Amino acid sequence: MKKILICGGTGFIGRNLVEHYSKNSNYKVTATHFRRSPVPIPNVDWIEVDLRKDQDVKRALEDIDIVLQFAATTSGSKDIINQPYLHVTDNAVMNSIILRECYEKNIEHFVFPSCTVMYQSSDVGLLETDFDESKEILPFYFGVGNTKVYIEKMCKFYSRFNRTKHTVIRHSNIYGPHDKFDLEKSHVFGASITKVMKPKDGKITVWGTGQESRDLLYISDLINFIDLSLEKQDSFYELYNVGYGQSIKIIDLIHKIIQISGVDIKVEHDLSKPTVPTSLFLNCQKAKNDLGWEPNINVENGISLTLDWYKKNILETF
Repeated sequence: MKKILICGGTGFIGRNLVEHYSKNSNYKVTATHFRRSPVPIPNVDWIEVDLRKDQDVKRALEDIDIVLQFAATTSGSKDIINQPYLHVTDNAVMNSIILRECYEKNIEHFVFPSCTVMYQSSDVGLLETDFDESKEILPFYFGVGNTKVYIEKMCKFYSRFNRTKHTVIRHSNIYGPHDKFDLEKSHVFGASITKVMKPKDGKITVWGTGQESRDLLYISDLINFIDLSLEKQDSFYELYNVGYGQSIKIIDLIHKIIQISGVDIKVEHDLSKPTVPTSLFLNCQKAKNDLGWEPNINVENGISLTLDWYKKNILETF
C-alpha cells in the first residue's frame, strides 16, 4: 500500500482528490489543511501544517511515498488584477521547500499543477512546446505565470538527481463539485453558475460581448489523468497539457448553463466593460500517446453534474 500525501486537501481540487483516493484501497491517505477546517472523510488522516515552514513540511512528508501538491494561495480574477503579488511569494516559498524535502526524503513521485496562463492566445490547440519564453506573459498573469514556470523548472532541476518522478500538469480551467462559487473568489465557471442560479432582478450581466473563450475540463478527467501518471510514468520528469481540447465562448457557456438549469433569466451585456477576444485551448496528444489519457466528460454533461451537486450542497444551505 502506497502512502499518499495530498497537500491542500480542503481546496477545490484537493478535496476531490481526497475523496477519490480515500476510496482506493491501494493508498493510505494523509491530507493537509491550514486555514480551513477539514470535513471528516473515512480513511483519511488530516494534518494541520503551514507549508511555508520547514519543520511543518518535514513533519507532513514523514514516511510518505507520493506527494500531490495542490496547496496554493489562490483567488479569482479580481485579486489577479488588484493584488497580483498574492499568487507569487507564498507559492514560490512553499513549493521550493516541498521540492527540497521530497529530494531529501526520497519521495517516489511528486505531482504539481501548473497552469496555462503562460501561453499566448491561439486559434489552434496549443502543444507543451508552444510556450515561448522570449514572449512576455500577459500583464495580468505576469506574476502567477512566471511563478508557475519557476516551479516547473524546479521540478525539472530535482528530477535530474534521479530520485523522484516529477509530473507537471499544465491544466486548463477545471470545474465541478467543491469549486469556488463565491463571486469574490471564483473563476469563470463557478462565477457563471452562481450568477445564473442566484440572479439579481431576474437577469445576468455579461461584461462586454462575452467572446472570450476557455478550455474547460471536468474534475474527474483531471483525477483520471493523475491516476494514469502515477501508474504509467517511467521517466523522472514529464510536463503534460491536460484539458478538454476545445474552447467555449463565455457567452455560450452562460447560455448552456441557463438551458440546462431551466432558470428563467435574461442575459444583458455591459458594453462599457472591455471585451478581450482571447482564445486558448490545449492539444493533449502527448498525454494520450504516453498514458492513454483523454477526457470523458463533455461540457454539457459537466454542467449538469455540477448543477446537481450545487443544488444539493449550495442552494439547500440557504
